[in-house]
Amino acid sequence: MQPGTRFRTSDTERDHVAEILRAAMAEGRLDLAEGEERLAAAYAAKYRDELAPLTTDLPDGGRGALARTPQALAATRRSLWRHASLILIIAGVLTGLWLLSGAHFFWPVIPLAFLVIGLMRHARYGRYRFHYSYAHGSCG
Repeated sequence: MQPGTRFRTSDTERDHVAEILRAAMAEGRLDLAEGEERLAAAYAAKYRDELAPLTTDLPDGGRGALARTPQALAATRRSLWRHASLILIIAGVLTGLWLLSGAHFFWPVIPLAFLVIGLMRHARYGRYRFHYSYAHGSCG
């Protein structure tokens, strides 16, 4: 990448910034006039570096507000439920293999411990994460 090269933004990136701005407005961090002004600027942006200033003064770039929306919380709950269900299925398979093996030591406890630790980390830190990274401020 050459210095000073600007990359055009996509509709997905503009929509993501608009979601952040709407969540910040719902939290009261932006008043209606300023929020509408920033939303208009987000939708009018042609380059990625035009999006960065719209959210830089929000805590955590506004991602915290986005993570606390009802839709994001519901998505996190669904994700945790799927994760826990998968662990229960794996636990059943491993326990069945242990019974068939006739081993004295309950060896499935070792992989299950790691799986449960992963679930606990997911429950603690799991939140809505936008999967497309547009790298605020790294262009130019």
